[in-house]
Amino acid sequence: MKLLVVYCHPRPDSFTAAIRDVALEVLAKAGHTVDLLDLYAEGFDPVMSAAGRGDYHTREVNRVPVADHLARVKAAEGLIFIYPTWWYAQPAMLKGWLERVFLPHETFSMPEGNQPIRGLLPNIRLICVLTTLGSPRWWWWLMGMPGRRILLTGIRVLCAPRCKTLWLALHRIDVVGEETRKAHLDRVRREMGRL
Repeated sequence: MKLLVVYCHPRPDSFTAAIRDVALEVLAKAGHTVDLLDLYAEGFDPVMSAAGRGDYHTREVNRVPVADHLARVKAAEGLIFIYPTWWYAQPAMLKGWLERVFLPHETFSMPEGNQPIRGLLPNIRLICVLTTLGSPRWWWWLMGMPGRRILLTGIRVLCAPRCKTLWLALHRIDVVGEETRKAHLDRVRREMGRL
């Protein structure tokens, strides 16, 4: 499977980087074709400019600033997002990437009349999220799980009708011990091996 791994963390010594490394190792051993998109390392600009917003709905023009990233999404059969959950959702860098790359006329059609948007990414058959959260699971649920809903509901509707999803999260990352972290990396290893 051709997988686009979208990685977002500013620190190379983070636990999120350890999750990335385990995932990449297992995916490579399993024979997947992996394209790593490290948003910080590539210096992606997550800010939508006034001109970018003005061109947002203009077919062909809106894709120009992010053509390379859009091509990588369209070449993939699966998307794997690896990031820390901050303030209940994706870091600003990743949220900005979603806003700038998942464009109308490219990844979804604009609604017409009473019709909802229609997804234009039938190539995507899998969306996987590997994340950490500071909150306990019950608090995350109480807050409505916004980060999960953005990717596994919002992005999924743009993909293949039977697109599979996988959510692997380690809660209470700021207080869990080394054994819990190791157990989570083992879980990541197992689940990535099953893809």
